[in-house]
Amino acid sequence: MDGQQGRLSHKLDRPIWSALTTRQADIAERAGAAVRLRPDIGVFAAAADASVDSRFALTGLRCGPEGLWFLEVDGVAPPPGLVVHHNAACVQMIADRIEAREPAFEVETLGDADAPAMFALARLTEPGPFFEHTNRMGNFIGVKQDGRLIAMAGERLRPEGFTEVSGVCTHPDHRGKGYAGGLMRIVASRIVARGETPFLHSYADNAGAIALYEALGFRLRSAMTLTVLVAPA
Repeated sequence: MDGQQGRLSHKLDRPIWSALTTRQADIAERAGAAVRLRPDIGVFAAAADASVDSRFALTGLRCGPEGLWFLEVDGVAPPPGLVVHHNAACVQMIADRIEAREPAFEVETLGDADAPAMFALARLTEPGPFFEHTNRMGNFIGVKQDGRLIAMAGERLRPEGFTEVSGVCTHPDHRGKGYAGGLMRIVASRIVARGETPFLHSYADNAGAIALYEALGFRLRSAMTLTVLVAPA
């Protein structure tokens, strides 16, 4: 894990703000010093900093029933009008290099035509928040059997110089075949090949997933806090 000194100036300490105010500003909504993904794409949001003014700007964002999701090193304090639904301990991992390998299965590039199938698979397997157009956050690949999508992986947050590996899921009937690890390796290898660093997030207590990520070449960078803010009932 990186040392505390100088750490809070790193763009990955606040990956949502770093992504949605730069390379992914075109899929975000802005309210002064606050920003969020478009609701059809996702629920991630961030404020410019921890100041009262920046946090108050969050109240200008649309907040649906899923709430607003934040990934920060130190969590997020709610402004008036929003309450904490829950906090969860997470870890952020990065890979300095990934060993490229040919998969033992056929891989397809996924696009807008596959969005309904991607949405259905994500809703079934719950790899994280996934909406009708989450696929537009980056490049996605998948495995199909008889034309049916059974596994996928792709990209989510993209701060300058970094790209997050996300949306990794496999249909329950097809697990144990190496699809998740194989697809993740391809996604991460392509990120490295274009001169960027792949990173990802996991719940801190998901030991099985973390072990897979470490086997692929990811290492722990920082502890993170997932905070979900909602409007009070």
